[in-house]
Amino acid sequence: MPTYTAPTKDMAFVLHDVLKTHESATPGYDELEPDFTAAVLEEAGKLASEVLTPLNVVGDQEKCRLENGIVYTPTGFKAAFEQMKEGGWTGLDMPEEFGGQNMPVVLGTAVGEMFSAANQAFTMYQGLTHGAASAILAHGTQAQKDTYLPKMVSCEWTGTMNLTEPHCGTDLGLMRTKAEPQGDGSYKVSGQKIFISAGDHDMSENVIHLVLAKVPGGPEGIKGVSLFIVPKFNVNDDNSVGSANGVSVGNIEKKMGIHGNATCVMNYDEATGYLLGDLNKGMRAMFTMMNEARLGVAMQGLAQAEAAYQNAVIYAKDRLQGRDVTGVKNPDGPADPLIVHPDIRRALMDQKSFIEGARAFLLWGASLIDQAHRAEDADADGLISLMTPVLKGFLTDEGYDMTVRAQQIYGGHGYIEEHGMSQFTRDARIAQIYEGANGVQALDLVGRKLAQDGGKHVMAFFAMIKDYCKEQGDVEGMEEFITPLKAASKDLQAASMFFMQNGMKNPNHALAGSYDFMHLFGHVCLGFMWARMARASLDALAAGSSDATFHETKLTTARFYMARRLPATGMHLARIESGADTVMALDAEAF
Repeated sequence: MPTYTAPTKDMAFVLHDVLKTHESATPGYDELEPDFTAAVLEEAGKLASEVLTPLNVVGDQEKCRLENGIVYTPTGFKAAFEQMKEGGWTGLDMPEEFGGQNMPVVLGTAVGEMFSAANQAFTMYQGLTHGAASAILAHGTQAQKDTYLPKMVSCEWTGTMNLTEPHCGTDLGLMRTKAEPQGDGSYKVSGQKIFISAGDHDMSENVIHLVLAKVPGGPEGIKGVSLFIVPKFNVNDDNSVGSANGVSVGNIEKKMGIHGNATCVMNYDEATGYLLGDLNKGMRAMFTMMNEARLGVAMQGLAQAEAAYQNAVIYAKDRLQGRDVTGVKNPDGPADPLIVHPDIRRALMDQKSFIEGARAFLLWGASLIDQAHRAEDADADGLISLMTPVLKGFLTDEGYDMTVRAQQIYGGHGYIEEHGMSQFTRDARIAQIYEGANGVQALDLVGRKLAQDGGKHVMAFFAMIKDYCKEQGDVEGMEEFITPLKAASKDLQAASMFFMQNGMKNPNHALAGSYDFMHLFGHVCLGFMWARMARASLDALAAGSSDATFHETKLTTARFYMARRLPATGMHLARIESGADTVMALDAEAF
């Protein structure tokens, strides 16, 4: 059975040596002293490793089941969920007013990575609840907040998001679910939604669905969509659980991975619902949840890569296969361990350099969210808005790829369920699809985010990289990291210029290059993170760190990323600059 050990040491390095959270002016960050964060991360790590990890394979094999209208989760899930609730983990970064602990998002993100790596399917139940609660917090009336948030923060009640229907995926303007207004201010919601993660289960008293629907007589298309709170059970005036609402589960989807999560077909038959936010402004309210979810999905890509990598390292050190071409390393055995071979090292270094860079990128993104919300920093808000499709698309594409590389190290055993490596790959695959497929993320990045606020935020990013390179260029030991970062940043700027010069004449030139641009951007962000981590490790070594091995390893991994991974920006630029002609050349009938 696969194992998982929480990477708390690396998380602490990013939080304190790189991001220097405890020195930040962001309100609440003064509480993030190293001893405090270490205690939180250690306790979360124990829960992840000792409770959630053993249940990962159980959920994969048992799956959820629907019997007589009731959804049952796999053995052990309910007890683990109780532990999660009792520990207060479900409300770690939620307001104290509603029972949360008001910790910064950056700490909640670090904890979330551990839980997701240990058991992604399980962690989705509380993750979706967190997102639904955030939408109510941002757009609900005070009465709605008082009714739903205390029990959603504690996960006594869980939450979902209901967007997709059988006949419409990304194009939500095609939806048919309707909401008929009633005399008392409520609505009767009718329709069917599909792919609803955590749509129903036996781990909470109530499920609070956030459902997109159209009110008759409203505008056509997406402009006529509103968001409604539709509980599984109606809520009494004293906030206790009341009668059953017109909500039922039609089926549990049979899917490639995340078997431990109940992905449901949800049927609404004149279910009582309540408008959340403004009429016909449902997408604005839903995007509060979706943007948070996209950061959570980016985390899933990283988390599955981390879990798969840890097991691949163990196997590579234990499995004897062939001899080192430079000389025998295990003379007492019939062969040397796999890890002596350069191709195995290449695969492991690809994984290690991605994972550690991605963790820094994700936590930096979380710190921007804190800066935007806690310090009301509009520039930070604009920057994380720009980064969200990059985080979601790049980290899930690369994270999936890294689980495949980890699986490959096992050879044929990686394809056999006994070793459990296929689950990481199967579970990681969905992250590229849900919360906006990665092709849509790329289109959002190029079609909307680059031009947002007149291009202010992407220009700010370019300036940030330029200033950092200028500041660090003359620092002893930094040139080998700054030079490749400069080159990669120039590739990103050249790609942006190509879109500006050619996109207006022919939008297909921009759209055909959008996916490469998302990856180019992602590599530059990881290059930036690796430069910052290299500087932090150089400083630690100069200060006489008691853990020189950790920092030397960090510098070696940084050199690998700069030499072997970051040059991919040149390839992506070449593809972008080739334009759309070859992409669009064939008639549809030729495929």
